Amino acid sequence: MMPARTAQVTRHTAETQIDLNLNLDGDGRAILSTGVPFFEHMLDQIARHGLLDIELSAQGDWHIDDHHTVEDCGIVFGQALAKAVGDKRGISRYGHAYVPLDEALSRVVIDLSGRPGLVFSCNFTRATIGRFETQLVEEFFRGFVNHAGVTLHIDNLRGDNAHHQAETIFKAFGRALRMALSPDERQANQIPSTKGSL
Repeated sequence: MMPARTAQVTRHTAETQIDLNLNLDGDGRAILSTGVPFFEHMLDQIARHGLLDIELSAQGDWHIDDHHTVEDCGIVFGQALAKAVGDKRGISRYGHAYVPLDEALSRVVIDLSGRPGLVFSCNFTRATIGRFETQLVEEFFRGFVNHAGVTLHIDNLRGDNAHHQAETIFKAFGRALRMALSPDERQANQIPSTKGSL
């Protein structure tokens, strides 16, 4: 049986003040206050489909735009994941998911490798969803991978509706992360790498 995989991270800068509680073995509950409604809708998808419990509070320089808030939430989420997962002993390490939503389809593949890397391919059909700038989706995941130390490939394979494109990405990410974090009973006491560490 794995020890509790939880983390609490605080990041306060001149641009944002963020507090996050993360439970990797939750039941999909999200308590979110970021000042960016569409972003909260997307974070809720990660929690629900990743079976993570996320409690996130963020104050940002919204009078400028939402960029710093979204990017810094990605940074804090990455830091919390790295802290909560520990030495990665007994996990599956790799995860993948395809998720459709009406006409849209996205694929996400993740490796909890210890090495940051992001390949992001999505040609959003609109520059904004409400007030949310679609380019911030990539910024969130870039902040995440750089601080979680994971390799992440995100491909939106098709889609005409930008909301659907984004939602399939976040749902697929939650599902892929859930798979990667899941226990591998055949190597319960082993780190899943020939190097002996990740």
